[in-house]
Amino acid sequence: MTTLNIGQSALAAAQMGLDTTAHNIANAATPGYSRQVVVQGASIPQNLGEGFRGQGVDIASVKRIYNDFLATQARSAQTAKSSYDSYYMQVRQVDNLLADPDAGLSPVLQGFFSSVQELSSNPASIPARQAVLSSAEGVPSRLKSMASRLDEIGQGVNSQITSSVGVINTYAQELAKLNDIISKLQSSTGQSPNDLLDQRDQLILDLNKEIKASVVKQGDGKYNVFVGSGQPLVVGGNTYSMAVRPSAFNPAKFEVGYQGADGVVAIDDASLSGGSLGGLLAFRSQSLEPAQNALGRIGIALASTFNAQHNLGLDINGNPGSDFFVVPSPVVNSNTANTGDAEIAASISDANALTTSDYQLRYDDDGASQTYSLTRLSDKQVTTYTKAVFEAGPQTVDGVTFSLATGAVAAGDSFLIRPTIKGAADFAVAITDPAKIAAADTDGGAGNNRNALVLGTLQTANTMNNSTATFQGAYSHLVSSVGNKTRELEVAGSAAGKILTEVSQSIQSESGVNLDEEAANLLRYQQSYQAAAKVMQIANEMFQLLLSLGNN
Repeated sequence: MTTLNIGQSALAAAQMGLDTTAHNIANAATPGYSRQVVVQGASIPQNLGEGFRGQGVDIASVKRIYNDFLATQARSAQTAKSSYDSYYMQVRQVDNLLADPDAGLSPVLQGFFSSVQELSSNPASIPARQAVLSSAEGVPSRLKSMASRLDEIGQGVNSQITSSVGVINTYAQELAKLNDIISKLQSSTGQSPNDLLDQRDQLILDLNKEIKASVVKQGDGKYNVFVGSGQPLVVGGNTYSMAVRPSAFNPAKFEVGYQGADGVVAIDDASLSGGSLGGLLAFRSQSLEPAQNALGRIGIALASTFNAQHNLGLDINGNPGSDFFVVPSPVVNSNTANTGDAEIAASISDANALTTSDYQLRYDDDGASQTYSLTRLSDKQVTTYTKAVFEAGPQTVDGVTFSLATGAVAAGDSFLIRPTIKGAADFAVAITDPAKIAAADTDGGAGNNRNALVLGTLQTANTMNNSTATFQGAYSHLVSSVGNKTRELEVAGSAAGKILTEVSQSIQSESGVNLDEEAANLLRYQQSYQAAAKVMQIANEMFQLLLSLGNN
């Protein structure tokens, strides 16, 4: 009977080997599948006095070939590549818009100032004056068109953020379910459900396409998954659902947060790095909004500077020059969580000193002191005022004047001031009568061209960024910065893609299914099966022989 039992154990081991090999072959193309191997060992031998006799083979387990270090590298490479790709796809749209030689701002600026310079040659000519107004109308038309396109891109980002958060939540729910199933199976059988482990690891990799996710393993076989800078997403069998809501300062801007019992608690965009979602948030804060502000700053600077000089001249009827352009105003948004009824006023006091940053004003009252803190969001520089000083009169920072307009603030109230965000969308020509163009100066009478000459020189004057840039120079800097960022992301994305490919190849070489190897294993296990069957056949014949001898 010992020989029969040994043969039977060998047959079972060969059968398990054939089944495992067939399973590997069947899943050779399954994403995330790890090659499985049979772990077997010799059974405990039997002591017969004269020595130990083997008892056959025991199957310990079926193990998956999995390298946790390489898997972690793959997740890191995947989240980096997805982030770069997502950011690049968005910023490329902005780059194409700004750098277009026909659709960009440069042609209309050049055309407008050329018409002003031509007017200086014949200041009394009504056709020349009409040409100035016609070319002037091209500037707001182009600025509005570009601002509208940037707004459309922003709306597209909102849509993609919503979609990405939905995918993340779906992955989180699936991971929590797998955590529970895997933990129960491991505790009840003592064995690892390899295929479910593969599914869970593939889900983690897919999750990293959407957002950076790190894994902490629990002792019961469950995964705790954290995103961003440590926010929990999955803890054992529990999930923390993410959600999207309109910004507390700007309803046209969606922000990401946690879904709580009392609503959505916002998460700082900077905390949600990596993956497609991280790339979208980074694009919006680092490229889209600065580009919108930079374009608006050009509009405000052009309107303010041209108006200031135009006001110094005389029109064809000898009247003082009025505003040629409409100067767009800053936008001030109150936080929806404010409990006070205060309203903050903001105005442009010096277009030359404007930055492309937004500002956040916050009021704090700890009982001992009451302060207003104005934070320049581009570099987090803070200017602090006592309540008495701020409310005594207007305060000016970076060419923007702030003041308490009406109402009273409450502790914790905050406001977002966007000085240049509407500088392109609200830019307009203020006059329609060509006779009101103030081409003359006050010293030479209504018929001279001196003011038109000065207006023409504004094209090349350093009237922006604290007298370091022209209108065209500021626009060229915007085009260049966006173009450089686009190329930087293209290179970075390509490099991240190569790293991901290399790590994936390393994983494949260790954990992937090699069909040639599996084909060889099929033959080996087939031969083992046939040999084990032969052992059992011989054992049976011997047993039958013994029975026949006993009957004789």
